[in-house]
Amino acid sequence: MASTTSSLLLLLLLLLSHPSEQQQTRSLSPLDKAALFDVRSDLRDLHGSNFFSTWDFAGDPCATFAGVICSPDDEQGTQFLRVSVLTLGTGLADSPGLAGTLSPSLANLTALTDLVVYAGRISGPIPRDIGIRLRRLRLVSISNNLISGPIPVSLAGLPDLHTLDLGHNELQGPIPTLLLLPSSPSLKVLILASNGGLSGELPRGISAAQLLHLDLRGNSLTGSLPRLPSTLRYFSASDNALSGKLDDAFAAPLPDLAFLDLSMNAFTSSVPPALFALPRLSSLLLQRNNLSGPLAVPPPGGEAPPSWSVVDLSHNMLTGEVPAALAAAGSLYLNNNRLTGPVPKEVARSVYLGSMTTLYAQHNYLTSFPAPSLPLPDSVALCLSYNCMSLPSTAAAAGCPTSAGPQPSRPPYQCSNNTAAATDGRDG
Repeated sequence: MASTTSSLLLLLLLLLSHPSEQQQTRSLSPLDKAALFDVRSDLRDLHGSNFFSTWDFAGDPCATFAGVICSPDDEQGTQFLRVSVLTLGTGLADSPGLAGTLSPSLANLTALTDLVVYAGRISGPIPRDIGIRLRRLRLVSISNNLISGPIPVSLAGLPDLHTLDLGHNELQGPIPTLLLLPSSPSLKVLILASNGGLSGELPRGISAAQLLHLDLRGNSLTGSLPRLPSTLRYFSASDNALSGKLDDAFAAPLPDLAFLDLSMNAFTSSVPPALFALPRLSSLLLQRNNLSGPLAVPPPGGEAPPSWSVVDLSHNMLTGEVPAALAAAGSLYLNNNRLTGPVPKEVARSVYLGSMTTLYAQHNYLTSFPAPSLPLPDSVALCLSYNCMSLPSTAAAAGCPTSAGPQPSRPPYQCSNNTAAATDGRDG
């Protein structure tokens, strides 16, 4: 019995290691081969790139073409192989990439699941029919090129699309509303960063999306920030023209949000206390807005105190005293506001113990810094210049950036009534 079992296992291994004659003789679908020919005709290697050196159409594209992976088309039951993955370019740092345009024939690769176009100088629009005909797409990454025109609406609602990365191009027009709504239930990662020309407002219904990662930085988006999806872990909308209050956007729980960047916009009013209570938040970047009022940071509570790696509230119009709870930040940027009063001893202790490696508090109206009798760690950057205090000997301006200026303290007339100075719109 054991001998029979061993023989059957050996036979099975032999069959698996030697594909059938039909499998060995399968060739690429003529339609796919024609599509690859058109793709090659519309693209070229930039000087220093040799990506297309293996694309010899006299051979077998599935066996020799760089960036091409083929699979049996079991859904259609044909005798041909189909292109399932197409990667254009190497993605290597020393490769200049490709130039040209994206052929409309890409839409004929109907078995494609992954389409990746690495950095180069490819221009022109995204072929409109990609989202209509390539219904198996799971990954579309066409980034760091010169792609222009609108985002095809057809990309919304692809049943299996998980990741769409169109960042660092020259796309224009509004973001298709359907991309940001539950009509794209499989979409988890959406990157549209640094296109510049993407405009319009974010839809109110975005909160119902299932996104994990949403990167919209470096565009021309306007309007207020709607309530965000509760599933988000990463959200950046920095360097846009967004405005209004932030309270509504963070009225609902965001239990998994770890990275939030809303810097370089025109948000107004106060910083919502709910932001400091997000349980997994690591990076909070709100610099260069029009935020005002005092900071309300809840004191640490529960079993897991906050573990902020960076909190940047610089270049706003914040007033009041520095909350002691901000001592939990690894890097804290409060510079160029209108903050008053002493720096809390908890913050000073974090700096001198090295748990806070950066404290920039220059250009405020702070009145004292309780420096302990300890040497400042070499790894710490501390800047307290241009406040209403004499700098402690261990906190000289050596840790300040050049933008802090040469003056160690504010002129006395600005500090005689520093609370009024901090709120009347004068230099801060």
